[in-house]
Amino acid sequence: MYPAYNLNCGRMAADGLMDFSLNDHQKLIRDTVRQFMETEVRPFVKEWEKQEKFPAEAIQKLGEMGCCGMLVPEEWGGPGLDTVSYVLMLEEVARVFTAMSTALSVTNSAVQAPLLLFGNEAQKKKYLRRMATGETLGAFCLTEPAAGSDAAGIQARAVREGNGYRLNGTKTWVTNGHAAGVLIVFAKTDPAAGGKGISAFLVEPSFKGFKVGRHEDKMGQRSSPSVEILLNDCVVPAENRLGEEGQGLKIALSALDGGRIGIAAQAVGLAQGALEETVKYAKQRKAFGKNLGEFQAIQWMIADMQTEIEAARGLTHYAAWLKDAHPTKMGASASKAKLYASEMVNRVVYKAVQVHGSVGYSRETDVERMYRDARVITIYEGTSEVQRMIIARELLGSPEKQKVAAS
Repeated sequence: MYPAYNLNCGRMAADGLMDFSLNDHQKLIRDTVRQFMETEVRPFVKEWEKQEKFPAEAIQKLGEMGCCGMLVPEEWGGPGLDTVSYVLMLEEVARVFTAMSTALSVTNSAVQAPLLLFGNEAQKKKYLRRMATGETLGAFCLTEPAAGSDAAGIQARAVREGNGYRLNGTKTWVTNGHAAGVLIVFAKTDPAAGGKGISAFLVEPSFKGFKVGRHEDKMGQRSSPSVEILLNDCVVPAENRLGEEGQGLKIALSALDGGRIGIAAQAVGLAQGALEETVKYAKQRKAFGKNLGEFQAIQWMIADMQTEIEAARGLTHYAAWLKDAHPTKMGASASKAKLYASEMVNRVVYKAVQVHGSVGYSRETDVERMYRDARVITIYEGTSEVQRMIIARELLGSPEKQKVAAS
């Protein structure tokens, strides 16, 4: 669908000013996805939300358009696009239906990206093509009942037996877990080694000992199920280990790094959708003989919403551009984008509900759903507190370096 092109975001214009305009191909992606979301998804959002329906058919159609494997090279069935284009797609999806953007973010960033980096040729051939076209989705299984932000504290165990591994443990809050064709599961192959003893495995739901457990009864994003994955002597072939033994934590952190850019884009898109609903309502709703938008208090809230969205979009697009153009210089940029955008969207949806007044508290409005959908964004793919730790460490160095500097 999308031809190859060079990334132009952030280039230096002839007059010496920075040019942050999108190129024609990026605009095509944005506009195509926007049209799809408006015509094929928006009319059904309220119904799907009430039914807690996973929009599998709509995601499949986006997959046919290239949106399920945007960063996958053409040789593996994807369009091989840049991260800015990927971010634009997620913004447009989240602007209408956040739950769909979560499913797309996980399969694109958390699963396909580490498979590209650490997978061998056979693994890529077997799994990447199907995911890139949207034929199957991916899921990321790291979190456990007693291990969230502390990834090194997972208890799932993988024991080598002959030509395979036997996995035991429980994973929680697994997005796409009920529908995924392949799941990256992290388990300890050497418990005594702590974080260095974690390995990653490509697990199929058909493997013996694999079971989908309960679905979480969530506040928001109810059309994007979060499920429990139960591994009871789950037999995984040795060729399905991703990377080397002990590389699991490295693989997980690399996936989360890129994934945070996607979550930041999701936050920007959701906030943009809330702003648009708020502006429309402020122009239509009358109070005290005039439109809400004529009151300075409302104008100031809307102005703050727009300004914060633009700031978050700038951080997000910059992190996306860095990831492609200067990956070694990316540093904590993804964390900065995720931190600011995720907290920004919660402020924006709060104002959106406030401007709508009592009607904004009704489940008949989009802003009520958006308010609930936004809350988790400061939590998954690394909490705000974890992002602040990452940003601070880049500035201050490791604890050991801090001690040296202080002495």
